[in-house]
Order: sequence, then C-alpha cells, then structure tokens
Amino acid sequence: MKKLLTTFKVFAILSAFTLTSCQNEDREIQTQENVVQKLTINDLKKEIAPTNQTFPEIVQAQISDSKINLEKHLKTDLQITGVSVLGKISTQKGLEISQNLISQKDNYVATGNILNPESVKIGKIQNLNSGEELTTAQSELKNLFGREITVNSDVLEISWNNKGEKFTTLCFYNDSGIIWDNVLAGLVMMDERGNSETPNNTQAKVSSKWYKQWWTANWLWGSKRGEMGYKITIYYTGSSVSNVDVSDWASISLGKAKSESKVTKRTGAYGQCRYALGLCTPTGSLSFNSTNFSVSFSGLGSNIVSNGTKSLYP
Repeated sequence: MKKLLTTFKVFAILSAFTLTSCQNEDREIQTQENVVQKLTINDLKKEIAPTNQTFPEIVQAQISDSKINLEKHLKTDLQITGVSVLGKISTQKGLEISQNLISQKDNYVATGNILNPESVKIGKIQNLNSGEELTTAQSELKNLFGREITVNSDVLEISWNNKGEKFTTLCFYNDSGIIWDNVLAGLVMMDERGNSETPNNTQAKVSSKWYKQWWTANWLWGSKRGEMGYKITIYYTGSSVSNVDVSDWASISLGKAKSESKVTKRTGAYGQCRYALGLCTPTGSLSFNSTNFSVSFSGLGSNIVSNGTKSLYP
C-alpha cells in the first residue's frame, strides 16, 4: 500500500510539473505572438535613418505610371492617395521589424492581373487565405528580406483607398527603383491571350517552319517583369514532316516560374508538341504534373498558367 501511495505521489508531482511546463510554454508562445502583433510602423521608425523627403526620379516615375495604369484598368476601385518617405533601414533590427510588418496576418496584400479586373483581390493576408496557404504566403514574404531587401534599403509608406477601405503599405526601394511593395509588386499586368509569331516565307518551298507563342508579365508601372513561352519547329520535304524540335522558357523577377514541353508527333503530315507553362508572384506556388503534363497554381498570388497542344503543318 505504501509503494502504491509513493507511486501515486510521484505521478502527481510529474503531472503537476508537466502541466506547469506546458502552461509556461503556452505563455511564452503567446508572449512571442503579442510581441509580433504589437510591432507598428513607429517601431520601424526608430531603426530608420532619416533622409530628405525626395526619392529617386525612377521611383517617382514608377509610382506615377502605376497610378495611371490603375486608373485605366481599375477605375477608382484602387487608388494611391499618398506617399511618405520614411528613410533608410539602418540596423539589422530594422530589417527584422520590416520583415514582420509586411508578413503579419492583418497586413494588406493584393493579387491579380489588372488587365482582368475580376481577378484582382485586395485585403488582409488572413482574409485571403488560411491554414497552410497562409503560412506559406507569410513565409515567402519574409524570405524576400536578406535576398532582396537589406540594411540600407530605403522605405516609403504608401496610402491606399480600395473602394472606400483605407490602408497603408511599406514600399522598399533603392536608386535602381522599387524593390517590393505588397500591392505594387503583388499585382501584375498580363495579356492573357499571349503573343505569337511565325515567319513569313516568300519562297515557294522551304525545309523548315516554326511557330512561337509567349506571355509577358509586366510590373504595374509597365516595364517587363517576366515571360514564359514555347517554340515549335518542323522540318519537312514537300508535305511530309521528317522531324520536330520544341523549346520552352519561363522566368520572372521576384516570383516563381515553370516551363516544360515535349514533342508528341515527330513525323507525318504535321508536327505536334505539348507545353506546360506558369508564372506567379512569390506568395504562390507552381507545380508540374508529368502524368497529365500540366502546370498548376496554388496559394495566394498573381499568376498565369497555360497548358496546351500545338500542331504545325508544312
């Protein structure tokens, strides 16, 4: 009986110790979360070296052109209402605060193609995504720091009006232009129809023929951000195809890209290929399925995906 009581006492002590440890751990996690949640732009200002209230002409032009394109395609739905220079990130702590500020759940982001207004989504990260996709989006935003945004990067605060809802974003830049802003860099301009090109042969008979199709993603201010495409070439004699080549490509600044292609008919009356292409901003993901030979998009982010087949005749 004494042994049983002793065992029970030991078990009770261990249980109490475990419960206390768990409670302490919960408090520590909650404290860490509160620290992140309490971070504000005022905390960042303490780690920023003041600069004059002007910024490079290229940044002024990028913001001005973005305003024009937003007004042209989204009318008054999304407007830049103000721009304020904060200064230059001067410490590692300032970099870490910036990293947390742009990735907090209640921070604003935008996704979509402004040439297709119905695809545009603007809101708090936690309202646009949840669960694993939310975690991935936050992680990708944090990963921009150190790789793209460093100590000595400059910071603007941009004020926005989205259908009456007002919010601000942090815009990071240098002398070469804007590096990242959750809205300016989250949105893209893309002609979803793509572009195509084929040679205009004037000769009666030629031994080869090619066709190229590609899609271009632009920054909101109009300059090229990325491209994806494929090119098929057939070699033939008379009306008979003897061989086929296909190539593919995809790349994007501050984002993700995938491209695959393969020949599906090499000889005969025509040549044929399959292609699988995708571009997206960094908060989303692209995956390639070799079974059905297609690229798909998941998560939060602007994207364009094109999967298809192209036949080319002599």
